[in-house]
Amino acid sequence: MQMYCVKCRQKQEVNNPQEVTMKNGKKATKATCSVCGTGTYRIGGAA
Repeated sequence: MQMYCVKCRQKQEVNNPQEVTMKNGKKATKATCSVCGTGTYRIGGAA
């Protein structure tokens, strides 16, 4: 799975993607960038 990393400023493969639910009830995907280790977050379910 690829997500945009704000530290690398490009799409990167991610490690350990997890589906989470935000306070407002919407689903999101939380993961870690495989290059720099920064936490990444995507609103919406796993794609």
